[in-house]
Amino acid sequence: MNELTLQEQRMTSLDIAAVTGKTHAHVLRDIRNMEPAWEKECGAKFGRTSEKIKMPQGGVRLIPVFSLTKMECLYVATKFNDEARARLVKRWHELECQQLGVKMPEQKLLVTEKEIMHKSDEIRRTLIADENADADGCYSASDIARMMEMTVNQLNKRLVEEGVQFWNGGRYKLTKEYEGSGYAQDRNFHYYALDGEKKERKYLVWTAIGMEFIRTIL
Repeated sequence: MNELTLQEQRMTSLDIAAVTGKTHAHVLRDIRNMEPAWEKECGAKFGRTSEKIKMPQGGVRLIPVFSLTKMECLYVATKFNDEARARLVKRWHELECQQLGVKMPEQKLLVTEKEIMHKSDEIRRTLIADENADADGCYSASDIARMMEMTVNQLNKRLVEEGVQFWNGGRYKLTKEYEGSGYAQDRNFHYYALDGEKKERKYLVWTAIGMEFIRTIL
């Protein structure tokens, strides 16, 4: 790495791959997947540059790589497993100690890591909250159950008994009799799994006329 100020210190995607033991292709995939969220929150894309790599048959080839600051690097590392992330944090600590010429207190490093991980979690929570914003003019089964002083399980069970909905593929769907009635519609729910992968599932939300229909039949 170049002799830069601490604020300008960077690590390339090739460096990240070498430290974490991941392939460069996998590191590039993770960086590209997480760049839109970072750009939306921070207003800038990740840095890009190029490096020469040696080819198996001899010679060199110029390849595009990402160039990340410490905060960007550890944000991307939230996609990694605990061991890979720990190796990356340790490497940053070593680089900073080398540059400063002093031994940084371990507790200070841990606080810095926590702050960066907290920031990355905030970014993901904000994006998920935006994507999962309430459907305009619609009500979830939980909303309607509270209004009718029932549990959501009781409500769903009654709607199944009345032939309004049925359970299929891990979620409730309208029966054919009520398809196209305007009573309900599918809504997408986004969330992150423990490994950092973004996932999606669908569930029913009820329109105003659907809520009145439920009040009537129950």
